Amino acid sequence: MSNWSVYLSGEIHTDWREQIKEGTEALNLPVTFSAPVTDHSASDDCGARILGDEEKKFWYDNKGAKVNAIRTRTLIEKADIVVVRFGDKYKQWNAAFDAGYAAALGKSLIILHDPALTHPLKEVDAAALAVAETSSQVVDLLRYVIRGELAG
Repeated sequence: MSNWSVYLSGEIHTDWREQIKEGTEALNLPVTFSAPVTDHSASDDCGARILGDEEKKFWYDNKGAKVNAIRTRTLIEKADIVVVRFGDKYKQWNAAFDAGYAAALGKSLIILHDPALTHPLKEVDAAALAVAETSSQVVDLLRYVIRGELAG
């Protein structure tokens, strides 16, 4: 069985990535995970810290966003499956971009969010091949697509 590459995008304030990783490890699924930089300060400051400071906040953020995009685009392009999590506490505009980019590339896209976000994310959900409400559902999806096995 070949190794699957799964990119985990989106919300960084909960342990959903760890839940998915632990679930796939428990099933011994052949998956390699990648993700954006989840250290918020490093992600915000990378452009200016590496390429030089900016006086205006717009250019500071713009530079960081572009540096982060090098990682994000490369890892999404290499991924077999892209999972994008939308949390309810913060607006994850970067997650919306990642979902749209993955869909435009024809990647297998799984969206993960609470049921309360179904209406606001209806267009994003429409681009996905599956919409999950829990990390365990994502693990079950991975088990099925990789092994053809249903849980339980």
